[in-house]
Amino acid sequence: MNNSKIWLSSPHMGGTEEKYVKEAFDTNWVAPLGPNVNGFENDLKEYLNEEVHVGALSSGTAAIHLGLILLGVQAGDEVICQSMTFSASANPIMYLGATPIFIDSEPDTWNICPNALEKAIVERISKGKKPKAIIGVHLYGMPYNIEEINKITNKYSIPILEDSAEALGSSYKNQKCGTFGEIGILSFNGNKIITTSGGGAIVMKNKEVKDQAVFLSTQARDNTPHYQHSHVGYNYRMSNICAGIGRGQMEVLDEHIQLRRNMHEFYVDYFKEIEGVNILIEPNSDYFSNHWLSAIVIDPQKANGKTREDLRLAFENENIESRPLWKPMHLQPIFQEFPYYGNKVAETLFENGLCLPSGSNLTDEEKNRIKEVLNNFFK
Repeated sequence: MNNSKIWLSSPHMGGTEEKYVKEAFDTNWVAPLGPNVNGFENDLKEYLNEEVHVGALSSGTAAIHLGLILLGVQAGDEVICQSMTFSASANPIMYLGATPIFIDSEPDTWNICPNALEKAIVERISKGKKPKAIIGVHLYGMPYNIEEINKITNKYSIPILEDSAEALGSSYKNQKCGTFGEIGILSFNGNKIITTSGGGAIVMKNKEVKDQAVFLSTQARDNTPHYQHSHVGYNYRMSNICAGIGRGQMEVLDEHIQLRRNMHEFYVDYFKEIEGVNILIEPNSDYFSNHWLSAIVIDPQKANGKTREDLRLAFENENIESRPLWKPMHLQPIFQEFPYYGNKVAETLFENGLCLPSGSNLTDEEKNRIKEVLNNFFK
């Protein structure tokens, strides 16, 4: 049997990316601006289907950093952040000298818990430190509890930065993720639903704010004939080459989402008769997940002592990549000294959860290899 590597989530080209990249070379637009950048931003704007403005950047992390700056976060401020996420959600808080306040997950979506969020806000305000912003994450493509979180943020007038790095194409009540917060961010890293090899975007409802984001992302150069700078700037703009890849990827985005959702259904069907295994699914019909990654939780007490680490090693033995769920930020050595609100939902998910191979380019042969490992492990 072919024992080539099966990746957790590998890039999947659609075929037209080379055309846009070739145009960039043919016209010598090999720079952090150009027709592909403008075109990619417009493609994203049209796809999100809201009155938003999009700025293409070098990474999703850069987008979070600029988003916090645009929300007025400064050294000494406090920023609330979902604990169960990748470190890129929290690192930009530290870039600014602000303090992260971490929040537990809720069981249904694995995302920021409304109850713990409100408790944190009330307590921080009582200490004279009203949070400056809230970072909510759509984990693995699953929308967070939009309505409950928005009620809380509106009640206390705290803006939300919507981390949709994993959720391009996901939606809540038919509105696309990335358009709910004061500012939204997207990622096009190599393992995302579509890729520009590396890249991200910032999404705003106000064109003046978008223009400010672009200004800051291009070294904050003042409008003078010479190089003059009145603000600290960053080298965060996306290149015309990367944006060309993105333009080609946008042409197959919906197809890739459906393939990811099909892969998720493959796992749902498999695990429906496996005792002690639960898969992350939409809580109800209001939620639509792109299922960027399909993820399960194994209860060893109900699964004859089998653990997620046992399964991960079984996959690894067959040259198949799987990965534990994100280790919560409040358990990370770099962040463990900061305040945390909640119980042990995120911690328990991390201890027992596993992300399964979920790529939109998995072949039938690769699916059979995955199924064989699962059969040998569970049956």
